[in-house]
Amino acid sequence: PATADLAGSEVELVNLSDREYRLKQSLATISSYYDYIIIDCPPSLGLLTINSLVAATKVLIPVQCEYFALEGLGGLVQTISRIKQHLNPSLEIGGIVLTMFDGRTGLNRQVMSNTKTHFKELVFDTIVPRNVRLSEAPSHGLPISLYSAHSKGATAYRNLALEVIARG
Repeated sequence: PATADLAGSEVELVNLSDREYRLKQSLATISSYYDYIIIDCPPSLGLLTINSLVAATKVLIPVQCEYFALEGLGGLVQTISRIKQHLNPSLEIGGIVLTMFDGRTGLNRQVMSNTKTHFKELVFDTIVPRNVRLSEAPSHGLPISLYSAHSKGATAYRNLALEVIARG
C-alpha cells in the first residue's frame, strides 16, 4: 500500500538511470509468490504511473461516465500504445471499467454507449453504479466489501473481480 513517503518518489526517480524500470525490477523479486499483483495508479502520467505501466502485463482502465473522462481515455490508450512500443512489449489493455454510472442521466448513457461502440470487447459487462456507500467506505477506513457488503457498489465490484479472473 502507498504511504506519504511515496510523494517524494517521483522527484527522486528523475535523475536515476533506468528510472522507468524501477518498479518492474522490484516486483521481479516477489512476483512468483502471487497470482495477481494489482498496482493502483493516480490519474496522471508521471514517472510513478509510467513505472506501473512498464511493470504491468495488463491495464484495467476505469472510466467515469462523464464527457471529459471519455476524452481522456483516448489519450491514455495512445500512451499505453507508446509504452508498449518503446518500453513494455507485453503490455495489453485488460479491459475498460465503466464507473460512477447513473442510468437516469442521458450523458452517462451516451458515454456508456460510445465507449462500448468504440472499444467493443474491451469494455467489461459489469458497470459500477454511482453509489453513496462506495463514497462513504474510505472515510471509515474500510473497503466496500466490509463497510457495506450487500450494497450495489460492493456487488458490482465482486462481479467485476469475477469477470477479471474469467478473462485471465
